[in-house]
Amino acid sequence: MKNQSVSSNIDWITVAIYTVLVVIGWMNIYSADMTTNSEYYLDFNQNYGKQLIFICLNVVLIIVILTIDSKFYEKFSSVIFGASLVLLLGLFVFGKTIAGQRCWYAIGSMTLQPSEFAKAATALALAKYLSDSQVNLKNIKHQILALLIIALPILLILPQPDPGSALIFIMFILVLNREGLPSWYLWTGFIAAILFVMTLVIKPQYVILIAFIGIALHYLKSRRINRNIIASTIVLVLMSGFVFSVDYVFENVFKQHHRDRFNILLGKDVDMDGIGYNTNQSEIAIGSGGWIGKGFLEGTQTKGNFVPEQHTDYIFTTVGEEWGFVGSLVLVLLFVGLILRVLYLAENQKTKFSRVYGYGVAAVLFTHFFVNISMVVGIFPTIGVPLPFMSYGGSSLWGFTILLFIFIKMDANKVNEW
Repeated sequence: MKNQSVSSNIDWITVAIYTVLVVIGWMNIYSADMTTNSEYYLDFNQNYGKQLIFICLNVVLIIVILTIDSKFYEKFSSVIFGASLVLLLGLFVFGKTIAGQRCWYAIGSMTLQPSEFAKAATALALAKYLSDSQVNLKNIKHQILALLIIALPILLILPQPDPGSALIFIMFILVLNREGLPSWYLWTGFIAAILFVMTLVIKPQYVILIAFIGIALHYLKSRRINRNIIASTIVLVLMSGFVFSVDYVFENVFKQHHRDRFNILLGKDVDMDGIGYNTNQSEIAIGSGGWIGKGFLEGTQTKGNFVPEQHTDYIFTTVGEEWGFVGSLVLVLLFVGLILRVLYLAENQKTKFSRVYGYGVAAVLFTHFFVNISMVVGIFPTIGVPLPFMSYGGSSLWGFTILLFIFIKMDANKVNEW
């Protein structure tokens, strides 16, 4: 078994889906960037030419990842995580500011965004910690340490400011939940998000009334009356305090462009020529594609450059316009298939480290996919989250590739982990 080549054990289904997504991504970047002035398919001054270079370098990166022994990633997970934190910290001194965000290192004419690579590093660190036989997420100390691993990159990314990347790291809590973290953590976050949005739409008093009715119904349904009446009262008080703090946080903590995006999303402010322009144009582009699309390179919205950043965060609009509902559905199914495949492989790992890391890969891919598509179709605020393997950018492509192929390497080696 140990003498078998890595290629004989690789899950080629995952590799095939990955390859298809990368190819589709490049085709749509090409379409979004192609103009009548573009003379060559391999014009490396254009974004599609640069992306082709990133893809070629990506092949080298994959070979390196698959060549390294999978035990290396477990043994040096803490070192890799520490290095990623140092790179994030270094942005405050050496980082390059682009569009008001200090998220990149400038290396000649190229930029690298360390937060993209920190996702794999955090997944490794979390897997290493949770694979310790002494760790039990029912223990409050172990819960705090696990949450601290997630919190450290978030605390370094938020001030950049990069709320989109920070949101991705928050979703590692799904991995903790799968490994035994009490469900009330998830429920607390979910309810807090609902209360936050509700308070932005209706008056706080009505939100508290709705919360009171919900708690009262739960109280009447429960048989443990003496215990639940105290707990319910405490919960209602905490909810009330949170609800009345929403306006202050929204007005004093959020930046103006964040407030504008929420207001556009909630229908409180219509500014189709300003902050709502991107979302409005993306909806027009996707809607104009109809059932089967206008055809490759035939998108009028795309060719007219109506959608800003169409080759990066809004790449899905090109799919919607030129490939239509059918093409968009195929793309969605490819992502769903990839995520389900990763979860399936994770469930069949022989070590807890590999399994937990696989959950981390699935959590990152799902969050990026869900948030990006939701953002583009106007049901989520615009926060700058790329679509995995498809959006333009070397850091994004390489970061997702490292994340996925480390797991593919672990899965290929599981036959030696008995």
